Amino acid sequence: MPSWENQLERLSEVLVKLTDVEESMQKAIEATQRAFNTIRTGRANASLLDKVTVEYYGTPTPLKSLANISTPDSTTITVQPYDRGSLSLIEKAISMSDLGLTPNNDGSFIRLNIPPLTSDRRKELVKLAAKYAEEGKVSVRNIRRDAVDTVRKQEKAAEVSEDEARDLQDSIQKLTDKYTSKIDQLLADKESDILTV
Repeated sequence: MPSWENQLERLSEVLVKLTDVEESMQKAIEATQRAFNTIRTGRANASLLDKVTVEYYGTPTPLKSLANISTPDSTTITVQPYDRGSLSLIEKAISMSDLGLTPNNDGSFIRLNIPPLTSDRRKELVKLAAKYAEEGKVSVRNIRRDAVDTVRKQEKAAEVSEDEARDLQDSIQKLTDKYTSKIDQLLADKESDILTV
């Protein structure tokens, strides 16, 4: 029979693995939130340009690395490049992105006017948000599957007892439910944000 020190050591290893699972699920939530931030809501938001990359000296570079992005009011985003020579490249990258915004170049910075959203466009954006939320949930479920597989392998190798394995799987499922409901809440918030006129 293993000594209590060995049991304690095994328990701490198991707990470390649960914290790894929770960290991974938290990262899935953060990725989902970043995806939501790229969806237009009718109000100017600098994070709309997070996915825009500019071909700068032959290298795809994130726009936020090349320019200062600000929102002087609720319907305008301004992009002021650090290097004026990149202004036309930035303008081209924004035009070719899937944002549906037309850049206005005045020679020193680019102004983007955010038009009000039509009801059809709002419905499309709600569908896009739902797609991002589902991708986040799939990530969380994949993390759960991997963790449960690990627990089953440990049980087969007699590293954990049957009861410990069941308790671990229950804990993993509770974490999955917790993070899935967080994604549902993020989606509900984003939908109300999109649908608010």
